Amino acid sequence: MSKSTRIILIFLLAGFYSVAQEKWNFAEVDKKSYELFTQKKWAELAGFAEEARSHGIDFFYLQARSGIAAFNLKKYIKAAGFFQQAWESDRNFEWLQEYLYYSLVYSGRYLEATKYAQFFSENMQQKIGFKPKKLTRIAAEAGYSFNPDFDELTHAGHHEMAGVGNDYGEAFYLKNYHFETVDLSHRVAPGMSINHSFTFLGINREEQVYWGELYSFPLNNKQMQYYINPVFVAGKKWYVSTSANLIWGDYSYYAGGFNQQKYFHNGTVYFRDLVFTASTWFYTGNFAPGIELDYGNFNNDGFGQYSAWVTYYPFSNARFYVTPRVYFKSDAETGFGYNTFGISGGAQLGPVHVYGQYLTGEMKNFIEPAGYVIANFPGRSTQKIMGSLYFPMGKKYQFVVRYINQDIFEKYNVYTNGTVSNSMEYKYIKHTLTAGLSWDF
Repeated sequence: MSKSTRIILIFLLAGFYSVAQEKWNFAEVDKKSYELFTQKKWAELAGFAEEARSHGIDFFYLQARSGIAAFNLKKYIKAAGFFQQAWESDRNFEWLQEYLYYSLVYSGRYLEATKYAQFFSENMQQKIGFKPKKLTRIAAEAGYSFNPDFDELTHAGHHEMAGVGNDYGEAFYLKNYHFETVDLSHRVAPGMSINHSFTFLGINREEQVYWGELYSFPLNNKQMQYYINPVFVAGKKWYVSTSANLIWGDYSYYAGGFNQQKYFHNGTVYFRDLVFTASTWFYTGNFAPGIELDYGNFNNDGFGQYSAWVTYYPFSNARFYVTPRVYFKSDAETGFGYNTFGISGGAQLGPVHVYGQYLTGEMKNFIEPAGYVIANFPGRSTQKIMGSLYFPMGKKYQFVVRYINQDIFEKYNVYTNGTVSNSMEYKYIKHTLTAGLSWDF
């Protein structure tokens, strides 16, 4: 290469470098991003701002414009991150306060939005309807669960399959149950809410006893539950939740006796179960990982349950999300080990929100997320499928319908001299339909 050629190349490279430096400086980035902002070229603005940051250029208005671009592209999670950065620099702009608030609300982070709202101007607080303490939600839901295999099971002749013979055979077959739930949520401080729920269950079973001949007894059981769940924002993007679920009620049974001849007497067992949970999660980009610790005591048997999950928002908003979750359990019978895998997710389809859940594993005395739903029924389950549809009814009301399909395994027990000497497991599918209405204040 000749000397003159080298000189020309040096000048050309210097020129390119000079042009690049002119483009990627504060003044040029501010000018170009403002032009794209005024032209409402949101996708182009978002790309340009990202490239500017890769060159080490970032400032308040670039963060704000990036947030507004992401907000208009319906990428509310990304928008919230930019507005939070801008908020750290200047909190006085009402337009920034409003954008920050709604980007968090549309990201599903309402509690975090209220924590920021306490620092908004009085005018903005009135505009968004913010109050430090407030009743936020009331809901009522009722459901009916039934066993379509009930007649088949009660006529299956399990006493013959189990080989009862001259011993005593017994089973409790679920027929159906109904439940009614009332929920109430209220904000006790900015960034902290407490949820309450009370549920009544009326359960119908049939006890079947074989003792020389077949006897059947209809049983009506009842169960009450009170659930309390504080949730609070512990830090930027960091949430903590605890809960207690108190369960009490009674179930009846018939037991055989012998006094010169066979007879049956009715008895009632009163039970008190409880569940404590503690969970925490945080938001990082389009992901929200978390862990939960649960302690349950059912029928005087204590156990621990542990789970970890990550929620993924592929479109940077709450209109579509998916949550894989793995559960572990520790008890005196089986020790510590893998228990269940679950996956859930939701999508906004026009005005309707769809939510689904699938669980598979060994679910005996199983605690579902946040300790709100528990499986303290007799027996075990290996699969549960749930689908929910949420329909808005005006600005403050929402109607929900659900369907749940769950397999249940229970046992027919054979007693010899009052002790279980043999048993056989039977299976049925439990179907549940529910409907409810909520009112957001």
